Amino acid sequence: MKNIKIENINIRPQGQNIFTETNAAKLLGDTNMAILQRPILVQWTSGKVKTLYLYQNEPTVLLNIKRGLASLFQIQFTPGTVTELDVSGNCKVTYKAKQNQVTKIKELDTCKISKTGFTNSNKVLGISNKETSSTIYHIEDDNIKSVLAEENHVMVLNVYDTIAANVICRQKLELKSSEGGPKLAAGKQLPNVVKAVDPKYVATPLGADQVKSECKSCSLLLQQWKTIRNDLKPENLSKASAARSFLQLIQSLRRARKSDIITLLKSEKEDILPQLVDAVTFAQTPDALEALLEILDFRNGTRPLLQERFLCATGLATHPNESMLRALLDKYKGRIANDEIRETVVITIGALIRRLQRATSSELPAVLEAKKFILNGLQKADNPSDIKMYLLAMKNANLPEGISLLLKYSESGEGHVSSIAISALQKYPISFITDEVKKAMNRIYHQNYKIHEKTVRTTAADIILNSQPTYMEIKNLILSIGELPQEMNKYMLSVIQDILHFEMPASKIIRQVLKDMKVHNYDRFSKSGSSSAYSGYVTRGPDTSATYSLDILYSGSGIFRRSKMNSFISSKNTELHAIQVVTEAQGLESLIAATSDEGEEDLESFAGISVSLFDVQLRPVTFFQGYSDLMSKVFSATGEPVSAVKGLMLLTDHSQTIQLQSGLQANAEFQGGLAIDISGGIEFSLWYRESKTSVINRGALVITGNIAIDSEFANTGMESRLETELSLNAITTVKFSSYPFLICMQMERGAFPMRRYITKYEKLPSGKSYISRKGKAQTVAGSQLPLHQDNSNMCRIAFGEEEDSTSSWF
Repeated sequence: MKNIKIENINIRPQGQNIFTETNAAKLLGDTNMAILQRPILVQWTSGKVKTLYLYQNEPTVLLNIKRGLASLFQIQFTPGTVTELDVSGNCKVTYKAKQNQVTKIKELDTCKISKTGFTNSNKVLGISNKETSSTIYHIEDDNIKSVLAEENHVMVLNVYDTIAANVICRQKLELKSSEGGPKLAAGKQLPNVVKAVDPKYVATPLGADQVKSECKSCSLLLQQWKTIRNDLKPENLSKASAARSFLQLIQSLRRARKSDIITLLKSEKEDILPQLVDAVTFAQTPDALEALLEILDFRNGTRPLLQERFLCATGLATHPNESMLRALLDKYKGRIANDEIRETVVITIGALIRRLQRATSSELPAVLEAKKFILNGLQKADNPSDIKMYLLAMKNANLPEGISLLLKYSESGEGHVSSIAISALQKYPISFITDEVKKAMNRIYHQNYKIHEKTVRTTAADIILNSQPTYMEIKNLILSIGELPQEMNKYMLSVIQDILHFEMPASKIIRQVLKDMKVHNYDRFSKSGSSSAYSGYVTRGPDTSATYSLDILYSGSGIFRRSKMNSFISSKNTELHAIQVVTEAQGLESLIAATSDEGEEDLESFAGISVSLFDVQLRPVTFFQGYSDLMSKVFSATGEPVSAVKGLMLLTDHSQTIQLQSGLQANAEFQGGLAIDISGGIEFSLWYRESKTSVINRGALVITGNIAIDSEFANTGMESRLETELSLNAITTVKFSSYPFLICMQMERGAFPMRRYITKYEKLPSGKSYISRKGKAQTVAGSQLPLHQDNSNMCRIAFGEEEDSTSSWF
């Protein structure tokens, strides 16, 4: 190579051009310039590059650039599809020829080359890639006159396509002149001829090598921690700065050694440690895992909060590995002092089984052992608390082998055991809901063999309705309305109406059934009550949509029984269950001297909250259990909600090296961090004769997309960042000062900011740089998400009465 130049493609003013007052010799240095100017030897036979000869131990970046140049001479003059080796790897290539032009189309997704990186196991939170490559050869007198190559790499965040990146690589080779070269060297074998020319030349593979780049400007872990520590204090966890600092910390932790991580963990105070444990766990490196296992001692009962945060983050890991699962299996075999931590370990093992099976095509030894552990544990468990623990693990694992056990506990279990078992079945894909499962669900709903709680029966109905129900299954469900307890009548009627309103898959068959007037009549469809089910859209776009649903069920006496809030995100024909918050209460009828419903007369007083995040069931939290605990909470309640989930989590985590046909490599990283606080509570006021159930969701989300090309002599990149702070609250108020009770449900989305930043940068080793920053901010107004009309009418009455009572003191 001669007359080497390095310059900007886009024309810029001198003050913004980093290559002003410099040249290739200054940037590359004498050694690298000599390497680039050294001749490249190529064995070229019938348009194919058979062998590339270069000096040994040349810098990888320069070596790859030479490979990219040699790859331009890979050509086939006849049409057809072949597998061809070039700088991109072994790729499927299609040639098209016409007159004096040959077009080469390379299918980049077929290229086999060593790559580094990782991606999300869930497609909704992952990245979509679209890659194209075409090269046009102009031929004149059987010689290549010119070559024009272009490739595009487009990466888009599935859930929010504004976060995207596009890398365009162009090469142009043009024959300027022809002149005589060195004399021909004769020999029987090509390697001997090459050695005769220059013994330092060696055969070099045409496929590119990975460039090991070091972050020269990155801060050390302890230095970085000092700058972001305040952002991760508990009081700041609902701010975007917390999520942004969380992502920065993860990057530092992934470069850190085990000893540095341990030093940081040992030096911090208790209020900041939970957030630090979140970040270290989501770093998902061997050093980070070993450091945590050394710091967290499961054998004693101290620091259960830190152990809980570690386990929750492990269950939500974006790209878990076998060593994580092996570590938890080993921990369970040892001594675990805290029973709640023991339960969380088993639940997390279930989550890791499912995530590892989704990410790998083969069964890992640790996964096989973990599956056997959960199945055997559930079969042998006789203590109700152990049964519930293994059922929750099964809910996370989604093991087809466990369906028969789940059916057994759904039908014959009592109380919470039956409820958890059937909710675990609800998490299985439709393909696993066989005729046998549906028959069992019909037996439970219609109470063929035994009486079941309303919560279990309604879940059975939900499984039937969402699993391609038959005409007769729908007909029997609707005919049962009118024969059920009062509030269950209203709930089932509301579920049917919601399916029709929201155009769910079962709506078509329901409409067919409703043509029968014996089924669709006023008596059946005029049932009164306070229970309800409603679904709606939070946002709806051509590629991505987010939905919400709020179901609430009461006992016949009007006492709260269960509320279920769900949010789903759909993108690229894939659905993600983003969040589910289930608040449940039972045995509260004694508070107002009411009669319990059939099958629920002997239920122990209980209230609790269960949260699932991104398809992972977390350990449920109990508000109170037992009558004495209930009365203690009633008289000592502060009205403050109980935290169910609080912490930091990594949602999107994608790292990819893109091999460009020029020989350069681009590094792409997409990350999404969430700072979240989910709390719930049940308040009773015997004085004011009202109760209030609340589920409060607050969080901050930061998503970044960063793509960079580092050639050692110059680097360039672009970062796109989205920040927002969200709140979504569901509040149910029940006034039992009169009968029937007044029940008002409210689902409120607070006003939230949306901020987007784009940064472009270029930098030379000398320190000379160019940075361009742009930003855009807006505030989206808050709103009350719509629920059904009956609820709106009830809210007007309930809060109208409240206003009247406060204004008429005398």
